[in-house]
Amino acid sequence: MSTAKLSFIGAGFHASTNIFPSAIEAGAEITAVATRNLERSKSALLRFGSSGKPYDDYHKMLQNEECDGVVVVAQPHDQTPLILDCIRAGRHVYVDKPLGWNGPEALQLADAAEQAGVVLMVGFMKRYAPVYMKLKELITEGTLGAARSFQARFAVDSTPFCKNEEQFLKLAAIHIVDLLRFLFGEAVQISGFTNNNGEQISQSLSLRFKNGIVGSVYFAGMSAWSRESESVTVTFDHGFACADEIVKLSVHHSFAASGLPWQSLAEQDTVFTPSASAMSGGYRDLYLRGFVGEMAHFMKCCREGLTPASSGRDNVKTMELCDAILSALR
Repeated sequence: MSTAKLSFIGAGFHASTNIFPSAIEAGAEITAVATRNLERSKSALLRFGSSGKPYDDYHKMLQNEECDGVVVVAQPHDQTPLILDCIRAGRHVYVDKPLGWNGPEALQLADAAEQAGVVLMVGFMKRYAPVYMKLKELITEGTLGAARSFQARFAVDSTPFCKNEEQFLKLAAIHIVDLLRFLFGEAVQISGFTNNNGEQISQSLSLRFKNGIVGSVYFAGMSAWSRESESVTVTFDHGFACADEIVKLSVHHSFAASGLPWQSLAEQDTVFTPSASAMSGGYRDLYLRGFVGEMAHFMKCCREGLTPASSGRDNVKTMELCDAILSALR
């Protein structure tokens, strides 16, 4: 990993817990931080060992600082004007999801970035999580034959920050929505049911993708799920693979020998897991969840002028799929 100079807008809990340390681990040099409070900006720089400059006005930071890219981690309702200002300043920019609250807003930002010739990347870190990258590899390479169907689950207590179905889908479950596009392509048919109770969200979805893959999704944003949980199981022609809780991928090759399967040791399962060590500190989680990978990808795109895998243009389709799911649930 090589160094890139990044400036930050925002230093809240998510930025400080996940994005700042992941950027540093990926090789970034933090040149400046802008928040609404100068002391808070100074504190963020001090916490992460940076000699960069603090700002209480991001407009001044964009005007004065030279950097390879700007990282924006702000409240969802603030992000659209922030990103437009970064684009107008000619800066490559990474922004935490969601970028735009719906398809038309996302399209406006994608168009603006392309017209300005700047990199615009959206923070869908699950695309860069090792377990899902390995699952994508299985689908693409066809080691187990063609993918036919899937089952996905995502459950979390979203009640502190999501007060209705749309907020749950676009602030929490959106990562899985985008992951399904990353794994399977574009959905062409959606149906679903809900059994909600105010901010307690429970959804069951069925999707069919353009390539014929079909599957079911269970989403829950309920206080019952104080222990966040997720999994994706894909059935292929010749086996299945299950990505479980970010940390394990189990791959089953179906029985291919002559005779009955219980007559010999012909079944084959491969399990991929990370090692566990006290030496990893908190970085193990940042790697496994994809945060370090996405920061490394953003820096590479900035330096080489590449289009990010989770670009602003690609984000339009994720936001449109969120809107389509909400329509199917109504």
